[in-house]
Amino acid sequence: MASHTTLPSQALLYPLLLSNPKTPPLRSSFHGLSLKLTHQSLSISANPKPLSTVVVAATKKAVAVLKGTSNVEGVVTLTQDDNGPTTVNVRVTGLTPGLHGFHLHEFGDTTNGCMSTGAHFNPNGMTHGAPEDKIRHAGDLGNIVANADGVAEATIVDNQIPLTGPNAVIGRALVVHELEDDLGKGGHELSLSTGNAGGRLACGVVGLTPV
Repeated sequence: MASHTTLPSQALLYPLLLSNPKTPPLRSSFHGLSLKLTHQSLSISANPKPLSTVVVAATKKAVAVLKGTSNVEGVVTLTQDDNGPTTVNVRVTGLTPGLHGFHLHEFGDTTNGCMSTGAHFNPNGMTHGAPEDKIRHAGDLGNIVANADGVAEATIVDNQIPLTGPNAVIGRALVVHELEDDLGKGGHELSLSTGNAGGRLACGVVGLTPV
């Protein structure tokens, strides 16, 4: 029969050690890992810092190339940051010196030239006015001024011609007119509808372009 040894329990071993003080103490050859927990380490694990969020502004840009039956032509760029106002940079050549009405029209249809672009863009059902007026068409952008060489350059900042949203101007048309826009204050029968700005010299459809 195989022999076996039964180790004494802690209760039996303890009196044995006391009765023989020369008995060497029991030692373990196992060396465990040391784990040190601090208040700071517990606080960090319990309350992790939130990840930072980076917000990138969404800039949108559009362009319209103006052409017509005359020598008048030009390029207009429109830019908008987030939901801010739209900045319109205009350069038109071939004009007679002086003021010329400049408007955003409802349609981007040029099948019959500039005449098929419709009326001024007017989603709020207002009468014609100046860009700074509370009562105005959204497409009322006032006048551009041509110098002695027939070149008009202007920068317009406007809140009513966004590049996105329900009243977005993408797909509509910009038109430069023959005469000065009277801004709805000329007393003419056309003052409150067109500003009596005369014929349409050149136009271009507004389209998105890479930023």
